[in-house]
Amino acid sequence: MKSNYRKLGEFIRQVDVRNVEGKEENLLGVSVQKLFIPSIANTVGTDFTKYKVVKKGQFTYIPDTSRRGDKIGIALLEDYEEGLVSNIYTVFEIINEEQLLPKYLMLWFSRSEFDRYARFKSHGSVREIFGWDELCDIDLPVPSITEQRKIVETYRIVEERIELKRKINDNLEVTLSTLYKEFFTIPHSAELPFGWKIAPFSDIATVIMGQSPESEDCNNDGSGKPLLNGPTEFGFYSPTPVQWTTNSKKCCIDGDLLFCVRGSTTGRMNWANQTYAIGRGLAAIRHKTDSNLNWFIKAMIANSLQEILAAATGSTFPNVGKDLLNGFQVVIPDGNTLQKFSSQGHTISCLITENAKEIDALLILQKTLLSKLTI
Repeated sequence: MKSNYRKLGEFIRQVDVRNVEGKEENLLGVSVQKLFIPSIANTVGTDFTKYKVVKKGQFTYIPDTSRRGDKIGIALLEDYEEGLVSNIYTVFEIINEEQLLPKYLMLWFSRSEFDRYARFKSHGSVREIFGWDELCDIDLPVPSITEQRKIVETYRIVEERIELKRKINDNLEVTLSTLYKEFFTIPHSAELPFGWKIAPFSDIATVIMGQSPESEDCNNDGSGKPLLNGPTEFGFYSPTPVQWTTNSKKCCIDGDLLFCVRGSTTGRMNWANQTYAIGRGLAAIRHKTDSNLNWFIKAMIANSLQEILAAATGSTFPNVGKDLLNGFQVVIPDGNTLQKFSSQGHTISCLITENAKEIDALLILQKTLLSKLTI
């Protein structure tokens, strides 16, 4: 055990302040993304005086870990002066912030290793509980308060840069969509310009549907070809594989558009940055003759995405098949019009790409910063 490791219980204490005034504002829940969110609980007939008050700078966590997968619901209140949480939640605070910064502790809780530890230490026959005693028994590194502030500030700078790039890309995506519609929306009563046509998507793009390899052919040690199963591996620009296969069935190539075709994430897209084996949750899409126009294919799909999702099969979650992708109708312009659009659209697309790549790099940096909390 490193010398600067201490028991968390030395630094925290429970807080149990009840909402005796019966306020009904700022009812909050805690997400597995470790954020406070507006509560969606049915509060008809609820006795609000039983709710707990959580104040800015205090933590709330959900001891019941049974129904949250591999993530532990825990969050630091920063966006409100105070809120209300269920009485089954645990509220706690740091005893002395000159010894341990709340934001430093929240970074520690944000590590995947903490989630794994908490799930391992959870116990119970009906519901698994990560109790207060288990939380207090955690060993964590507690460097000097000066070092904690440096770590928190570095992480904040990276986080704000990510948020800035996300907002810029959101605006660029809207700009590209608006530009696409200005160029290629044809009124119902109007004739198509000379050289244009309305045709199935298969006239301009090739679609390769994924096929999952056998489980015995998959591994996590890097043997064979990297395997993508769905959006859990997606970044902002390109994916990061967590599995490999020695017997790939279907593959994408560098530059292909990756499109989710199954489940609640249908329609999410990413770019292949190398050859991958692709499972049945994905399709790889590329321009039929010119990979340099794959960005245009993405803009075309984005413009028709709601139409595609509306036509998808499935009672609970959509399921987009190859026939649907190949068959949806698109406007294919003549070469001169496409060139005019490209002079503006390609520039915007390149900006989106560069920002997305930077976000991916910053997210990796975030993970690296969190991993160094163990040092």
